[in-house]
Amino acid sequence: MKISELISDIRNRDMVLPEFQREYVWTKEQAKQLLISLTKKYPVGGILLWKTQNPPELKNVSEQHSRIGSYQIILDGQQRLTTLYMLLTGEIPPYYREEDILIDPRNLFFSLVDGDFQYYQPVRMRDDPTWVSVTSCIQDTGQIAFDVAKNVHSEQANQFVAAQLYTHNLQNLKDILNIDLPEQIIPPEATLDEAIDVFDRVNSLGTKLTEAELALTHVTGKWPQARRVLKRKIDQLSESNFEFDLTFMTRSLVVVVTDHALYDHIHHSPQEQLMDGWNRLARILDYLTNILATQAFIHSTQDLSTTNALVPLIKYLDINDCRFPDEKTLKNALHWLYIALIHQRYTGQTDQRLERDINIVVSESNPWNSLLNQIVDQRGRKDVSANDFEGRGTSHPLYKMSFILAKSRRSVDWFNGITLGTQTGDRYRIHSHHIFPQSVLYKNGFDSNNHVHVQFVNAIANRAFLTGETNIDISDRYPADYLPEVEERYPGTLQSQLIPMDRNLWKIENYREFLAARRELISKTLNEYLESLISTEKGSAPRSVTDIINLGEGPNVEFKSTLQWDIREKKRNTELRHEVMKTLVAFMNSDGGTLLIGVEDSGQIFGLEKDLEFTNGSEDLFMNMFSSLIIENIGVEFADKVEAEIDSMNGSKICVVNVSKSINPAFLSGTRGSEFYVRVFNTSRKLDSEQTMNYLENNIA
Repeated sequence: MKISELISDIRNRDMVLPEFQREYVWTKEQAKQLLISLTKKYPVGGILLWKTQNPPELKNVSEQHSRIGSYQIILDGQQRLTTLYMLLTGEIPPYYREEDILIDPRNLFFSLVDGDFQYYQPVRMRDDPTWVSVTSCIQDTGQIAFDVAKNVHSEQANQFVAAQLYTHNLQNLKDILNIDLPEQIIPPEATLDEAIDVFDRVNSLGTKLTEAELALTHVTGKWPQARRVLKRKIDQLSESNFEFDLTFMTRSLVVVVTDHALYDHIHHSPQEQLMDGWNRLARILDYLTNILATQAFIHSTQDLSTTNALVPLIKYLDINDCRFPDEKTLKNALHWLYIALIHQRYTGQTDQRLERDINIVVSESNPWNSLLNQIVDQRGRKDVSANDFEGRGTSHPLYKMSFILAKSRRSVDWFNGITLGTQTGDRYRIHSHHIFPQSVLYKNGFDSNNHVHVQFVNAIANRAFLTGETNIDISDRYPADYLPEVEERYPGTLQSQLIPMDRNLWKIENYREFLAARRELISKTLNEYLESLISTEKGSAPRSVTDIINLGEGPNVEFKSTLQWDIREKKRNTELRHEVMKTLVAFMNSDGGTLLIGVEDSGQIFGLEKDLEFTNGSEDLFMNMFSSLIIENIGVEFADKVEAEIDSMNGSKICVVNVSKSINPAFLSGTRGSEFYVRVFNTSRKLDSEQTMNYLENNIA
């Protein structure tokens, strides 16, 4: 069915929305991308309809029973249909009310010059008649192209050429109305239950590509051999006991190629970049797995609670020519890795936390303290307490860290003397040994049907790491019987696995006291080990201005050509100050960042010379004015969050502005009212009042 016919059916209420459908939830970006896809004649999916004379409860329809004929119930595709209706008619579809539309895309504008779509930007579009709202373009009767051409060009010949171009682009947009959207129909005989079952199947039971799978699909579209190459590397690394999957490999490739952790950043990377990034990544993985096995006591991916914790290390190595430059840096990196694993840095909000940490790695030459601060902000501390082990079993990251700790202490098997971590063969595979055997505990007061008792029996504090041979030999012997033998055969080996040496605690009646004592021993020793890794150097060295420019704009970096000189109009424009101030506010409300004034989006140096003309060439007066703008527009209490200085680059002056994260929300005040901004990728995004409240509840301490 043509889009124009779909819109007509919605307007006439022939096509309606059932009450059980969710509300309109698309973002403005999704709405824009729909229009872009349609103008490029890309497939955008179809719609699923149910034709019935006995509809369920409908949205915003009160007199349905007096209607003659069938309704067309929208079961799938309503987000697309609602978007098209609003953009092409300028109205809210009749199945919604104005207050139902929380995200309104109707301020989408179309460029008559090049067919671009952008949401309305006052500074850019106010005085440029070639930007016309999409709704106005669709409803144009044939005059817009000629009127705009006359407005833009004074000479008739130029008007004619421009009008031809504008007409062509307009027609391409209007052709959307004639595009057929595939439709599937559930027949009228279907019952409500059957229709809802189809709705559930379409919306819930379909197998969708994960973001990693979609990213890899984009990669293989540009580089057809990519999947085979990644799998070959996976097989190679598995021979060294490092078992990675395609999701991890794809994430790592995204990080190396794009400096971002979010998968969609790689969608448009060309083949040359992808192959170059892969060559670097393959080298990094070989180096990193060797470092883990020889320096970190991590001999396989089985020692890791998540491979996501390796991703920031991969980006650091990519920036630093595939090596840790010295021993101190290596130890700082491993210290962070261990704490990230222990405190489950990437359990929940994985994408957001990885993106934030990758931004830190990219922005700072020595990022480890800043990365640690992220964990402290998340967990409240970085050390480990004895209580952290209480009730924890082998599925908790502390269990794997306990094994790493045992290996770091050069622990050996209790009966055969084999060093942990170097064993080979099934007979000598590491087993998780119950120091107090399960069968012994269940015979002495613990109930296998009691969940709390099971936790006590299987606690980390009741585990030691032994080869399979020894674990079988010990079987169900009481610790008071076999532990003295171990100490006699290999003196010190019990202490290396942090077994309390008070022999009274080895008695079955003192099992709970044994657990408490061992939890204290493990936590204390683990904290000491982690502390021993930390370099004496404090702080993170900021990257040079040249490095920042070369890295380009991102969540923590933004460039502005000028403070108030309008490059296009070649005159002073105080509106541009707002753009600078909102960047500062967004940095304060997010994770801080660096703003370079005098640098174009492309990274080219424009310089401050034009801005300095307004202060008679005085850098001091410029800095005083800049400080005043912060105090007037953001507040004096936020002035200490901003450090600014003027630097020289390639014979020109630029202003380097470093902004710290604020624990209190920062608002931009002025003629536009009080505005709240945050950083979203490489843009400063304004939040409405509801979004602001939600953000403050979840992000501001």
